[in-house]
Amino acid sequence: MTRLGADGVGCWVVKTARPPDAVVPGWRPGQTHEVTRCLRPSYRLGLMRPGQPVLLWLSGRDRPGVHATGVLAAEPAAGDGGPVAVVRLTLLPDPLPRADLLADPAARDAEVLRMPAGSNPSYLTPAQYAAVLAHLPRCH
Repeated sequence: MTRLGADGVGCWVVKTARPPDAVVPGWRPGQTHEVTRCLRPSYRLGLMRPGQPVLLWLSGRDRPGVHATGVLAAEPAAGDGGPVAVVRLTLLPDPLPRADLLADPAARDAEVLRMPAGSNPSYLTPAQYAAVLAHLPRCH
C-alpha cells in the first residue's frame, strides 16, 4: 500500500459514533462550532494543516454519512488521551447518506466506506471530496 502524501488529501474525515446533537448539545443546521476530536497517532498528523477541509462522519447504523463540513482550526496537538484536532464545523441541513456515496463511482472506494471502523483521521482524495461536494447543497 502506498503511503498517503499531502497531494492525496482532498479533505480530512473525522468520525464520531455519537449524533451531532450529542457532540454539541443543541447543534442546529447551519450553526458552526469548534469541536475537538481525538486522533490516532500516525504520520498523517504531520500532513494536517489549519484551513484544510474537514468532514464530520457519523458511524454506525443510525444515519451514517457526512453530517457537517468545515476546516481544521489548528494543527493537531497533544491531548490528555493522545493527539487531538480542533475542527470548525457547520452542521448540514440534511446529512449526506453513506448509501449515496457508495452509489457514486467517484466516491465509493473512499477509505471511510471501505474501513468504517478505521480510526481518526481518515481522508478523501481530491476526486472523492469533489464528489461529496457535488452532493451537498450549493451553499457549501
